[in-house]
Amino acid sequence: MKIDLTNQIALVTGGTSELGRTMVRTLAGCGADVAIHYHKNRAMAETLTAELKTIGRRAMIVQADVGQKDEVFAMRDAVLKELGAPHIIVNNAVLPAPWKKVLDMPEADVEGQYRTSILHNLFMTQAFVPAMIERKGGRVIAISTECAMQNFPTQSAYVAGKRGMDGLLRVLAKEIGEHQITVNQVAPGWTISDKYRSAGTEKQEGYEKNVPLKRRGTDQEIANAVAFLASDLAAFITGAYIPVCGGNVMPAI
Repeated sequence: MKIDLTNQIALVTGGTSELGRTMVRTLAGCGADVAIHYHKNRAMAETLTAELKTIGRRAMIVQADVGQKDEVFAMRDAVLKELGAPHIIVNNAVLPAPWKKVLDMPEADVEGQYRTSILHNLFMTQAFVPAMIERKGGRVIAISTECAMQNFPTQSAYVAGKRGMDGLLRVLAKEIGEHQITVNQVAPGWTISDKYRSAGTEKQEGYEKNVPLKRRGTDQEIANAVAFLASDLAAFITGAYIPVCGGNVMPAI
């Protein structure tokens, strides 16, 4: 078996982020054409587009604030015009979360998480799922976090956004499953990405000692899970929250 996304169109929000750029490269490596969303990092978006074109993939960049409905729908129109209707959407973008206690949390920080976690997924669904319904198939993949199960001090804004997103997506999975559209979440742990490699800080013993696999995961391992869920190999998996964190959190039955 292999993951084959040939003739598929994918859209990755936050495609220039630490994890997003690896998802973009991995989906393209499996054969998908990719629309790369960015908010501010146009230079990385252009670099990724050039990379994908060298391996024969169609690629484009599109800018939007995913917490604004009109910008998400404008992004849809641009992708439809250049690549066509996506078969796969990966809702990865999120505003960086403030790490503050609830008593000290500014309202704006919570609203930012609400917009880029919950409303982001709402708007992406309303913009892109109707074409999936018409096609009778598709993949909605959202990036969550192990923090949604940990609920540690100072995680409140981030956890609130992701847990609200979880509720929306579980209901969505039941509403659109009859159209052979799957809706799943990938929940990374504290993942090694380019910024940690560049800083030489991949090793974090305080964190790793509590992880059953005794290490941090990598951006490629997160992207592998996304590619699997995007493929026909995962056609009968929906409504799932899948931690990719070495067992650091384990959903119970």
